[in-house]
Amino acid sequence: MEFQHASIAAHAMGRRRKWRHAVSTTTIGLAFLSTTAFAQTVPETAAPDAKIRAADDSSIDIVVTARKREESLVDTPAAISAFSGDTLKTLNASNLADVGKYVPNLNISRYGVGNTSQAAIFIRAIGLQDHLITTDPGVGVYLDGVYLGRQLGSNLSLQNIERIEVLRGPQGTLYGRNTLGGAVNIVTSKPGTNEGVEVEAQVGTRGRINGSFYADTRLSPDLAVSLSGSYRKRNGVGDAVFIANPSARIGEENEFSGRAAAYWTPTASFSLLASVDFVHGRNGQSPYKVDIYDEGNPISSSDLVAPDDSGTSVAGLESTSLDLFGASITAELKLSDTLSTKLITSYRRTEYTGGLADNDTPALLSVFPERGEAEQVSSELQLNGEFDRFNFVGGLYYYYETGSNESRPNYFFFAPGFYTVEQTSNSYAAYANGSYKITDALTIGAGVRYSNDDKRATANFSGSFPGPVTRSADYDAITAEGNISYKLGSDATVYATVQRGYQPGSFTPRPFGGPASFNASPKTTATNYEIGFKGRITPNWTVLLSAFTTNYSDRGLPYSFINAAGFNTVIISADARARGIEAESTVSFGGLRLKGSIGYLDSKITSVNSLPPAFFPTGGTPVAGAPTALSPKFTGAAVVSYTYRLASGGAVTAQADYSYRGDQYGQPVARPSELIAPRSLVGFNLKYENPGRDLSVSLYGNNVFNKVYDTGRLDQGGFVGVVISNDRSEFGIRFTKKFGR
Repeated sequence: MEFQHASIAAHAMGRRRKWRHAVSTTTIGLAFLSTTAFAQTVPETAAPDAKIRAADDSSIDIVVTARKREESLVDTPAAISAFSGDTLKTLNASNLADVGKYVPNLNISRYGVGNTSQAAIFIRAIGLQDHLITTDPGVGVYLDGVYLGRQLGSNLSLQNIERIEVLRGPQGTLYGRNTLGGAVNIVTSKPGTNEGVEVEAQVGTRGRINGSFYADTRLSPDLAVSLSGSYRKRNGVGDAVFIANPSARIGEENEFSGRAAAYWTPTASFSLLASVDFVHGRNGQSPYKVDIYDEGNPISSSDLVAPDDSGTSVAGLESTSLDLFGASITAELKLSDTLSTKLITSYRRTEYTGGLADNDTPALLSVFPERGEAEQVSSELQLNGEFDRFNFVGGLYYYYETGSNESRPNYFFFAPGFYTVEQTSNSYAAYANGSYKITDALTIGAGVRYSNDDKRATANFSGSFPGPVTRSADYDAITAEGNISYKLGSDATVYATVQRGYQPGSFTPRPFGGPASFNASPKTTATNYEIGFKGRITPNWTVLLSAFTTNYSDRGLPYSFINAAGFNTVIISADARARGIEAESTVSFGGLRLKGSIGYLDSKITSVNSLPPAFFPTGGTPVAGAPTALSPKFTGAAVVSYTYRLASGGAVTAQADYSYRGDQYGQPVARPSELIAPRSLVGFNLKYENPGRDLSVSLYGNNVFNKVYDTGRLDQGGFVGVVISNDRSEFGIRFTKKFGR
C-alpha cells in the first residue's frame, strides 16, 4: 500500500526558515569561542583530554558526567548505573533495550506502531508508551550531550561506546523537561582516544549476520578523526500469511548505521568535536497478536494465525522503516585554570513508517498504517567552574522541534478514513548547579532551573473533525534540588537529596471524539526524596543502595480505548506516588566475579484530577489506588563470570547472566486482560582473548530458553492487542580483531 506524504512535504520549507534563528545563534557562539581560543598561545602539540576509563563498570571510581562535569561515581549524590563499552559486549547488549534488562526499576515497552526501533523507557514508573508527535517521553535519552526528542529511533545500536550512564529519579535542574523518571547518557569515545582499527563479525542462529568496524587515527598532532559502521541482520519469526509476496517477515531485522567524528585541539585551551551519524532500517513489523477476553472465561488467543504471524491483509503493514540523521558540534574553551565554557549544538531528523491491524485479521475492522517525521535543533551554552572547595555549572538551553504523523487510508469497521497530527515546540531554559565542600568529608549542593515551553498543534481526524483544528499551549516552571553527602572514607559515601522535576503537558494524541477532545493537559511536577549509599564494604565488595519516594502532581496518563468514534488515546490528569528501594552489588574472588541488582517499586495513582471532554471509554477508567502502567514491582539481574589466565598469556572468560521483570499492567487500570506476566531471561558468553589482547573469539547465547513474553497489552473492548517480544533464543560466534592498538 502506498502512503500519502503530501501533508508532510507541504510544511518542510516553512520549518527550515524557523531553524535559521537557532543556527544563527549557534554560529555566533562558535565564532566567539573560536576567536577567544586563537588569542591563546598555540603549543607545539595538543592532545585530547585524557578520559579515565575504568577496567569495568563495577568500579566506584568510574568517571561519569551526570552533573555535566567529570567526577567519580562515588562522589555523585544520585542513583546511577554505569556500563563500560566492554561490559556491554560481554552482556551481548546490542541496543538500548538490552541495557535496560540490567538496571533496577527500569523497564522497556515496545508498543510503538509496530516498529522495532521504538524504545519506550520507564524508570521508577515514569515513561511513555506512545510515540505521536504531541506526546513527550518521561525519560530523556542523550547522545554525547544531545537530547533525542523522539522514542522512535532511540533504540540505538551500540557502537563505539565509552560508557552508558542511567540516572534514576527526576533530573529537572540540569536536564530539564521530560526527565521526570530519569535520564540515559550515551557517551561515545572521542577520536584520538583509541587509535587503530577494530573490526567485528558475528554469525548466529535465526540467520544472524552482524558486522561492524571502528577506525580511529590522528591526521596531525591537533586533529584526530574516527569512523564507525555497522550492519545488523536477522531473519523474522513469523509471516504475513494473508499478504501476497510480503516485503518482510514479522520481526525481521535489517539495519545499517554509521558515525563519523573529528576532534580538533588547535590550542591547549580550545577543542572542537564534530560528528554526524545515521541509521537506515528496513525491518519487519513487531510480533503482534490479539487475545480474546471476557469476564467469564480466561484469556484465549485467536487461532486464525500462529502467534508470531500477522493476520492483516493490508500490504505494507508487514514491514517498517526508520531513517535517522544527526549532526552535532561541541566546542570547549578553557578561560582560566578554574573556568571553562562549552557550546553543544545539534540537528536531528527522524522519518519512519509502521502501523498495526489492531484486530489481527484480514477484516478491515481497525487498521492504522502510519508514517511520520520529526526534526529538531538544539543549542546549549555552559559555564563550568572548579575551585578549591566550590564547583558549579550554569547554562542556557534552547530546543526546537517540529513533526507530524499521518495515517492514510486507515480503516475502522470497514470505513476508510485518515488522520494527521502536527506539532511545533519551542523550549527555553536557564539553570545553575553547584556544590561546596564544607569539610573534606561533608559536601552540600543545590541547583535551580527555569523552563519555558510553548506548543502549537494541529489535528484532523476524518469523520470526527470538520477540518484541521489548531490549539496552542504555554508552560513554564521553576525546578530546584538540594543535596548533602558525607564521605565515610576514600571510597564510600552516603547522600540525601531532594529533587524537583517538570514536564510540559501534551495534546490529545488520538482525539477521535472530535475537536472537543483535542486539548492540552496540565504540566506535571514531581518531588523526589532520596537517600543512598555507594562504596566499598571490603576491598573486593562494592555496594550501591538507594531508597526513594516521589510524589507527582497532575501527571499525564495516556489512556487508549475503542468506542463508536474510533481508536482513542487521551491524556488523563492524575496525582501519583512512587516509592522503592534499589541495590546493586559486585563481589570478586580472584577470577570469579558476581554482580547483581534488585529493585522494588510501589507505584499507584492517588487521585484522578480530571477526565478529558468526550471521554466515553469501554472497560473502565483509571481510579485512585490503581497501579501505574508498565511498572513491575520487582526487577532484578545477576551476572556471574570467571576468568582463567592461560600459561600463554591469553585468557578465557565464561559468563552467565539473568534478568527478571515482574508482572505489570499495560495501562493505568487494574484490568486482568491487560496484566503482563513476569519474565526471566538467561544468556551466556564464553570468550577467548589472545596474549596480545588484540584478538577475541566469543561463543554467545541470548534468551537461551526462548522465552516469548508480552511487552505491551491494550484492551480494546474484549479484544486485547498484544505486542510480543522479538528477542528470541539465539546462539552464535563473534570475532573481534584490533589493528594498530
